[in-house]
Amino acid sequence: MGYEFNKNNESPRKSAPRILYLTYDGLTDPLGQSQVLPYMIGLSERGYAITIISSEKPNRWEQIDQLKELTTACGIHWIHIPYTKSPPILSTLYDLWKIRRISKRLCLQEKFEIVHCRSYITSLVGLWLKRRFKLRFIFDMRGFYADERIDGGMWNQRKLIYKWIYRFFKNRESAFLEEADSTICLTQDAFKEIRTWRKIDHRPIPIQVIPCCVDPQLFHPEQDIVAQASAREILGLAGNELVLSYVGAVGTWYLLDEMLDFFKRMLIVYPNARFLFISHEDAAMIRSKAKAREIPDSSILIHQVPHHQVPVYLSLSHVSIFFIKPVYSKKASSPVKLGEIMSMGIPIICNSNVGDTDRIIRESGAGAIVRSFSNDDYDFVIHDLPRLLQLPKQGIRQAAVQLFSLSKGVDQYHQVYQKLIEH
Repeated sequence: MGYEFNKNNESPRKSAPRILYLTYDGLTDPLGQSQVLPYMIGLSERGYAITIISSEKPNRWEQIDQLKELTTACGIHWIHIPYTKSPPILSTLYDLWKIRRISKRLCLQEKFEIVHCRSYITSLVGLWLKRRFKLRFIFDMRGFYADERIDGGMWNQRKLIYKWIYRFFKNRESAFLEEADSTICLTQDAFKEIRTWRKIDHRPIPIQVIPCCVDPQLFHPEQDIVAQASAREILGLAGNELVLSYVGAVGTWYLLDEMLDFFKRMLIVYPNARFLFISHEDAAMIRSKAKAREIPDSSILIHQVPHHQVPVYLSLSHVSIFFIKPVYSKKASSPVKLGEIMSMGIPIICNSNVGDTDRIIRESGAGAIVRSFSNDDYDFVIHDLPRLLQLPKQGIRQAAVQLFSLSKGVDQYHQVYQKLIEH
């Protein structure tokens, strides 16, 4: 996979405000599909000339070809580099060098007004571009990256190299916040936390809170009946089972063991229940953990589907669950699945101390919160299931539309762009 430049060295819509968007997540990744491309398409429709540089995983040629047609049709100029997996650290530095080289070449060819960087890795390039080419720099921080790597056990602080890398990124974090023309975070909890760190040059840090948004036209309670029937047949559902669902990855932050413990307690009260995993994770690993808890194999359903088919399978569930590791860095976490599930009108069972999730569930009445990972707390929520199952779908969905609508997120980014361009 090589770099792809516009053959005429021109971006689409030459008179439109030009935005350079840098992401180390690929557009072919699930996050790229749900949390990058929809925003950029929406902003392109608002009249911005968008150029995206992304890093794509190998062996995704078919997806790349499909997305190339889509981005071109939407007036988006997309350049992709091959993601380098190993060796650790050096591979990321190599990819960063490639992104910087392409960005420099583009900036010498045309005048961008804003460089919009997703997370910390590409912000290293974005800050350099701001200093070199006087671009407006948006630090779209997403989560607390360096602290996430510590909390997730990825940067072992007993190893000198990772201790140094952590300090490097915490120092860069301060520089990003100080020099960014606008900073985007995902939660009010993160916003408050950042405000306690310090003020830059005796002024408040310019921060906008934009949570992970969802397309409510895709995630909707009314799914195609034929598609639902086909999904039931594939899963072997008769229609009389109580279905608990989980959607997405189960590694690092998502507490699979605790969710299976909850389901085992649930089977005592609802022996016909099924636990549906809509996930690309290793099915054998999930089944092995369930077997270790003496959960019947027939009670576990695992199916992987492309992003656009997730709503059909999710619509077969009566209630959905996610438990997330409640650590410091999760103050800044806005789980994509929260908005997706609520947009479907499905009640949620989750744990406390993860971003704004507690407040959202309490204020919307969209589900129940497990206060601790104990059988007593699990049983309390399980006995509350009859009430949860009676919650009006439309009420849950309406709260999601107000909080997580994609159009609202695009509006907020548009306002940030306009403010920077006008000033």
